[in-house]
Amino acid sequence: MANNEDLFKKIISHSKEYGFVFQSSEIYDGLAAVYDYGQYGVELKNNIKDHWWKAMVQYNENIVGVDSAIFMHPTIWKASGHVDAFNDPMIDNKDSKKRYRADVLIEDHIAKIEGKIQKEVTKAKKRFGETFDEAQFLSTNPRVLANKKKIEGIKNRLYPAMDNNDLEDIKLLIEELGVVCPFSGSKNWTDVRQFNLMFSTQMGSLSDDSDQIYLRPETAQGIFVNYLNIQKTGRMKIPFGIAQIGKAFRNEIVARQFIFRMREFEQMEMQFFVRPGEEMKWYEYWKEQRIKWHLSLGIPESKYRFHEHDKLAHYANAAADIEFEFPIGFKEIEGIHSRTDFDLEAHQKYTGRKIQYFDPEINKSYVPYVVETSLGLDRTFLAIISYAYTEERLEDGSERVVMKILPALAPIKAAVLPLVKKDGLPEKAREIMDFLKFDYLCQYDEKDAIGRRYRRQDAIGTPYCITIDHQTLEDNTVTIRERDSMGQERIAIENISGIISKKLRSVK
Repeated sequence: MANNEDLFKKIISHSKEYGFVFQSSEIYDGLAAVYDYGQYGVELKNNIKDHWWKAMVQYNENIVGVDSAIFMHPTIWKASGHVDAFNDPMIDNKDSKKRYRADVLIEDHIAKIEGKIQKEVTKAKKRFGETFDEAQFLSTNPRVLANKKKIEGIKNRLYPAMDNNDLEDIKLLIEELGVVCPFSGSKNWTDVRQFNLMFSTQMGSLSDDSDQIYLRPETAQGIFVNYLNIQKTGRMKIPFGIAQIGKAFRNEIVARQFIFRMREFEQMEMQFFVRPGEEMKWYEYWKEQRIKWHLSLGIPESKYRFHEHDKLAHYANAAADIEFEFPIGFKEIEGIHSRTDFDLEAHQKYTGRKIQYFDPEINKSYVPYVVETSLGLDRTFLAIISYAYTEERLEDGSERVVMKILPALAPIKAAVLPLVKKDGLPEKAREIMDFLKFDYLCQYDEKDAIGRRYRRQDAIGTPYCITIDHQTLEDNTVTIRERDSMGQERIAIENISGIISKKLRSVK
């Protein structure tokens, strides 16, 4: 399991230095766990959104979009269970004064035991070479089996305690496991308390509780409360989906690890409405579709894994996470959940309105079941830049940092570079820039030596650099340089657009 803090620090530093991500309110010393996307970050983010929207809405005739408001009627959050159940168990270390999620401390302890199992596997692989049978080793090695038993015992204690809100037993488990504060190494813990994650505010001129509303903690409810509107106006037939990209807000106890866990973040969600009894078929279908989408980002399969949930949310009858191997280890990037009819039934009950679908095929009305795919946009952004960040030593002994972002997602598609700032080259370069900019986001740069300009473009992930030199004025050809290979080719000006276009079509 990779846990490369140095690499993570380099990615965070590179993100700031090259205009991808800035600390929010930085000139006021920042706001914890809130970030702004810079000039290249916003382009990458928009490209990810566009890629997801096309895959989800444009390529599926039975999925449509919605953009619901962030402010919603407060009773919606009562119906959804968020007012009563959207809590995390919180614990403080008395010595370091640091606050933690109690369940995450225990899950981190489990991850350490899993790491021990992985070390045993790695050692055995080296010892036995090609004859090594990993499955057999995992099922027979005494140390592995002992650690598996430990993990099972911890889970069998943690998850029932979480379900039963048994905060005393969660604290007891932390003490029995000898969990220490990662910051101070101390075992001096407070009691565990529940902490509701929703941000609340007031709407209107009064400031009493009757006007209290919430910043939405998820985008899904905006889809559910618009189910009837969209089903009727779109004449949608089950199975069909509603997709949404939007901001959500959670007052996280522990918000850290850069943009991985933020208090204001963006989700890309799709709720797929199905006939009751068919939800598991569609749950498996969307698991398969979603992992295909992730692989279309130009990232290999080895960087992903599925994690089936042992502990299900109150609304789910099946749930799996797609986890990505970030520099901080494998972490959730997307959740696929079979939400049953929980949400629509709850809104039907609280509003007194019939939220059903008449199915002409079986001549019956029912509350649809829902399969959800919920993807963190910021986490997807982090996955892409984490995988793309590459340090290379070149043949001449020099080094470069290159962001190997899939060309279709790259913030800038091409840089237009006159070799020198004289002899009519800037004017010719401007002509080419003016021609290309209507189809692609391009950047014009005439400052510094050409080698330094190449390095700047490598650092922001630009797939192509187009250099205009004196020969260009003679025969209308330019040098086009490809980012990853650094290979250069002489081509006619009229072929530039076609080459870029071909490269961008590599993503579907």
